[in-house]
Amino acid sequence: MKPEDRPQYPILIVDDEKSILLTMDTILRKAGYNNIILCDDSRLAMGLISRHHAEVILMDLNMPYFGGRELLAAVTAEYPDIPIIIITSTDDTDTAVRCIKTGAYNYIVKPVSARRLTTAIAKAEQFSGLQRENISLRSHMLTRDIENIEGFSDIITRDNKMYSIFNYIDAIAETSQAVLVTGETGVGKELVSKTLHMKSGRSGPFITVNAAGLDDNVFSDTLFGHVRGAFTGADAHRKGLIDQASGGTLLLDEIGSLSLYSQAKLLRLLQESEYLPLGQDTIRKADVRIIAATNENFSDLSQTNRFRKDLLFRLQTHHIHIPPLRERVDDIPLLADHFIKIAARNLGRKKLTYPLELLRLLQTYSFPGNVRELQAMIFDAVSRHRKGVLSMAVFENYLNGRRGDPVDPMTAAPGEAILFPKALPTMEEAARALLLEALKRTGGNQSGAARLLGISQQAVNKRFKKLKEAGVVKAS
Repeated sequence: MKPEDRPQYPILIVDDEKSILLTMDTILRKAGYNNIILCDDSRLAMGLISRHHAEVILMDLNMPYFGGRELLAAVTAEYPDIPIIIITSTDDTDTAVRCIKTGAYNYIVKPVSARRLTTAIAKAEQFSGLQRENISLRSHMLTRDIENIEGFSDIITRDNKMYSIFNYIDAIAETSQAVLVTGETGVGKELVSKTLHMKSGRSGPFITVNAAGLDDNVFSDTLFGHVRGAFTGADAHRKGLIDQASGGTLLLDEIGSLSLYSQAKLLRLLQESEYLPLGQDTIRKADVRIIAATNENFSDLSQTNRFRKDLLFRLQTHHIHIPPLRERVDDIPLLADHFIKIAARNLGRKKLTYPLELLRLLQTYSFPGNVRELQAMIFDAVSRHRKGVLSMAVFENYLNGRRGDPVDPMTAAPGEAILFPKALPTMEEAARALLLEALKRTGGNQSGAARLLGISQQAVNKRFKKLKEAGVVKAS
């Protein structure tokens, strides 16, 4: 690629009418595009794509030899990441819908206006660039100021706070001290804990136990095991998880649910590295690293005497706090792309393409369920998908339902409450600020802003025009 080429990969135009090719070539070159390949024989198109790839493909629908529909199906099957714009003289809604379902990115009716063509190309170019960025970030996202990147490949991120966590994990991985991992439900506490174990170099296994709902006897038996005859029904010796995880790592999930009695036993294990199986008098030495995970606020638990302060001190020798997904929205495109591919593979579907607007839509949502919620949402959408471009309808219905829940400023989670200045704004001022914020979050996309606000696009457009007339926003 020459430095002056625009775009990086060529725009391929396929049309059997040479006059149409010349017209579109002239329009695009006047708009600053110079990396263009013209093709008047559809039979040559696949070979051109194979040799040069393509940033965007424009193709006529009605062509001899190899029709537009056949070419569209062939390209989307082999190159699903290349956006395709159909150019045709057929102004037929059914035809447009069929093309979009087959995998076309956009559909333009002849005669093509210069503005319509350049706008369509710009959007398709943006989509194509985003696809490449996702691939590139997944390949290189672990190189930012991290000395040892091995072991982090399962964590999909481009966020600086997450990279800081990677560096911290590298620093504490080889110690044997306990680690407290905190964060909201679904942020990936177990994945981070497993990564910490992998980086530690410990030879034993990584074992997880959910502490929620374990009473004192079950907790002791689960962790420490028992000998034969320790209690009624104990017919054989049973190894506890401390023994099973010997030389490795034991993750105690939802640690805040432990009773005070069980907390005392865990404290002794951490302090002395010793434990007693039920029914045995001989103390055993423990060779296991403890990681505790919780989504609860330990300050509140300690202040209400529901969690021992001395145990908390021991557990948080090292502390990793994972930020919620709404604080790292740049990760959403990476995660969405990753989960779409996983879901398609697990469900036996072909490679899926999705509209650029989907990523913008997802980035406007707060994700109280974090990464786990995003993964579940995508799996549901892919499982309903049949063919063509992944539909936004499932996502829109889900998000509209979630946004329908009222937000109480007195009880809302951090980031959800509505904060007002000392002097309350008027209704008109509040509505204006709300609209401007919605447009800011959606990059000026009025349909996206309408979805955020729960109103029609016409209502957004009407209010936006008033703001332009009042000089609040500049006319574009």
